[in-house]
Amino acid sequence: MEVKYIPADSVCLQDSNHEAMNIEEFREYCIQKPGVTEEFPFDETTLVFKVQGKMFALTNLEGDWNLALKCDPDRAIELREQFPAIQPGYHMSKIHWNTVAMDGSLPQKLVLDLIDHSYQLVVAKLPKGKKPHPQSFSREEGT
Repeated sequence: MEVKYIPADSVCLQDSNHEAMNIEEFREYCIQKPGVTEEFPFDETTLVFKVQGKMFALTNLEGDWNLALKCDPDRAIELREQFPAIQPGYHMSKIHWNTVAMDGSLPQKLVLDLIDHSYQLVVAKLPKGKKPHPQSFSREEGT
């Protein structure tokens, strides 16, 4: 499977019509993806989403709302340079993970693309027999 993403510079930051995603929308978006489970493996406040047992998204349920999302290393650098709300992964590999501050400064389309990208990276590395049912992996293709 080829991992696709929209370059950060193609996302319009001036779109005043975008609404900030809330934690329930984030949860619903993640959990509806094929093969995804949710759990609390670290503590009762860190919600983790896994595809076939491999993490692709984490969020905290207390304090400032942040997401941890897997990211291609080159794209991670590009995103961090362009968006102050995207920083190296906190308590994660800073090469492969970003912490995304859900402070309303990022367009929802970009956040959804980052979630899709994280999911796709993990699915692409799964052994053939563990890959979820072959269907669309991005919301633009029907999920």
